[in-house]
Amino acid sequence: MSSSTQSSAPILVTGAAGFIGFHTVQRLLASGFEVDGLDNLSGSADPRLQLARWQKLANLPGFRPIQMDMADGEALSALFHDREYRQVIHLAARVGVRDSVRYPHDYLQSNLRVFLNLLEASREVSIQHLIYASSSSVYGARVAGFFAEDSVSDQPVSFYAATKKTNELMAHAWSELHGIVSTGLRFFTVYGPWGRPDMAIYRFVGSILKGEPIRLYNHGQMRRDFTFVDDAVEVITRCLTAAPTGTRILNVGGGRPVELGEMITIMEQVLDKPATKEMLPMQPGDVPLTAADTRRLREVLNYVPPTDLADGIRKFADWYKEYHAAELVFPSTIKQ
Repeated sequence: MSSSTQSSAPILVTGAAGFIGFHTVQRLLASGFEVDGLDNLSGSADPRLQLARWQKLANLPGFRPIQMDMADGEALSALFHDREYRQVIHLAARVGVRDSVRYPHDYLQSNLRVFLNLLEASREVSIQHLIYASSSSVYGARVAGFFAEDSVSDQPVSFYAATKKTNELMAHAWSELHGIVSTGLRFFTVYGPWGRPDMAIYRFVGSILKGEPIRLYNHGQMRRDFTFVDDAVEVITRCLTAAPTGTRILNVGGGRPVELGEMITIMEQVLDKPATKEMLPMQPGDVPLTAADTRRLREVLNYVPPTDLADGIRKFADWYKEYHAAELVFPSTIKQ
C-alpha cells in the first residue's frame, strides 16, 4: 500500500496500545499514513506490556497519541470534528470470554456504550469507512463444520460474544439509518509477538519455558483456528482500499483448526522442551471449536491468512524469550 492512497485526514486507530492495534499502527505508519492512536490505557491483562506498546508507538514519526476514554461521548465527538477523520479502525474493547462472565458491567460500558459513541461521532462527521473488530465467538458453541459469515450467530455463550454480535447489529442499523459504511472483522484467535498474556499460546509458551504445568480446559480437546497477527493486520489494511457500499462481515482466519494437544506438540518441538499438562473441564463461556470459512475473505480481498502455526509459534517464542529474558535466566527445573 503506497502513500498515494492516503486522504488528507489521519487514520484513527482505537485501542492503539492493544495487541492488534499496536501492530496495525506500525503497519500503517510504515506504509506512509499519518495515524492518530487512541487508548485509555486501562483494562489490560498486563498494564506493563500495554504501556510498553504505547511508548514504542509514541516514538514513531507520523503517530499522534491520544489518551481518552471513549465512554465520554462529548470528548469523542469533539475529537472527530477537530481531526475530520475519514477512515476509522476500531479495535478498542474489553476482551476475553471468561472475564465477561465475571464483570458484565465493564463489558457493557467498554463494548456497547463506547461503540454507540463511536457510531454517533462517525455519523456527525460522515466518515467514509468504519472497520471494527468483531469475534469468532459470535458463532457460539458449534462442535463441527466451518463457520461461514451467514451461519447462525445469535446464540452466544458469553457476554463478550453477545457484545460483539450487538456491535454488528448496531453497525447495520447505523448504515440503514445514516449511511455509515462499515466492515466488521470476526477475528479467529489472533496470536503473535506483543500479544495478550491471557491467550493460550502466550501462557503455554511461558509455562513450557519455565517448567510450569499447562492448564488444558476441556481436557485439551478444544480446536482453534489460530491467526498470526501479521495476517490479521494485512486484512485490516486491505480493507482500507476495499470499502463496501453498506455493511459487511468478514471472517479473519486461516481455515485450519488445530486441537490444543497438537498445538502443544508443535510448541515442544519449537522450544525443544517438554510440557507438563494439567487436564481440566470446560470453563463457562468457552467454545469447543472455531473454524473459519474463508471463501468470502478470498472473494472480497483476494487473501487468506497464510502463516503456518509452527512458523507463527517460532516467531512468537523468539519475541517472548527476548521480552521476558530476565524471567528466563534461571527457569524452574522441568519435570521429565
